[in-house]
Amino acid sequence: MSTADPLPSLVGFATALREAGVAAGPQRVHSYLEAVQSVDLTDINNLYWAGRVTLCADPDDLARYDDAFAQWFAAEPPGPRPVTVAKEKRARMAAMSGEPTADGQGQQEADQLRVAATDAELLRQRDLAELTAAERRHLRELLATLKPVPPTRRSPRRRPAKKGELDPDRTLRGMLAGGGEAVKLAHRKKSTRPRRVVFLLDVSGSMSPYADSLLRFAHVVVRSSPANVEVFTLGTRLTRVSRQLRQRDPERAMLGAGQAVPDFAGGTRLGETLRIFLDRWGQRGIARRAVVVVFSDGWERGDPGLLGEQLARMRRLAHAVLWVNPHAGRDGYAPVQSGIAAALPHLDRLLAGHSLGTLERLLVEIRNA
Repeated sequence: MSTADPLPSLVGFATALREAGVAAGPQRVHSYLEAVQSVDLTDINNLYWAGRVTLCADPDDLARYDDAFAQWFAAEPPGPRPVTVAKEKRARMAAMSGEPTADGQGQQEADQLRVAATDAELLRQRDLAELTAAERRHLRELLATLKPVPPTRRSPRRRPAKKGELDPDRTLRGMLAGGGEAVKLAHRKKSTRPRRVVFLLDVSGSMSPYADSLLRFAHVVVRSSPANVEVFTLGTRLTRVSRQLRQRDPERAMLGAGQAVPDFAGGTRLGETLRIFLDRWGQRGIARRAVVVVFSDGWERGDPGLLGEQLARMRRLAHAVLWVNPHAGRDGYAPVQSGIAAALPHLDRLLAGHSLGTLERLLVEIRNA
């Protein structure tokens, strides 16, 4: 392949891939062109792997990609490398450290890792409502790698410690066991326990582009601490989906939640549904001293005054109230919607929630609340 002006040929190859059935959208083509700039095009293997890593999103795409590559560049795709397990591990370690291996694969592996990392970083900043089907599949894989750390609170119980206040009971028992001599003083300190987290997800029509991703995010958080996370959906009615999201398999969890929620992509009555939540669940204990996170764009069809009253009531119960608005991350955004304007005086934080990167920052806010 000529390296004088490779752009037309590379774009034409991406078009041929789409015609072959590979979902090589504009974002993946952009990542492909960036990857090609960082490899040596005189080696056909580099060109092959740069495209395979960035343009293929499904195992079924690999065969189509190989056929299109062979026809477009008139070159056979590289075959499988017969290496031993130990050799493959050494190659990967050398690639990560930037050192060449004996068979010259270190730089190639490093290029593949760099391309994959760039693709994942770009996806972290993309708006969840604008993702293609292939990018949504990749997003699910990235969500599964999240490691939420629950917030903690002080417990009235005390536990043994090397330092702290004197523990008279344990000290006395030690004296009795030692014949009356206070051989060693025992100490104790206050322990901590996980603080409850409550997610209230708006699933109305205006939030439908984000609903699937937010439910999957909630599933990851629920699975990290099933006994301390509660999830409800808000629309024209209130639905508790905590039990469905406690299932280990994400697809089963999403199917169960979808069957339980009857008002997906419907209207919004935030004030009324929050009142029902507080009357039935929050006042009785779920919201008390909890971190409550409301995911909504703030479009309220009901009375905004009622929404403000219920959030003021929730703020008196909860440890912290966070509002996550997908539009808050956009340039020029102002909280002028009727619902947001009524809610803002009663919130601890108004956060963006339009991308994977903002959801990762939300986990930090929850942990530090």
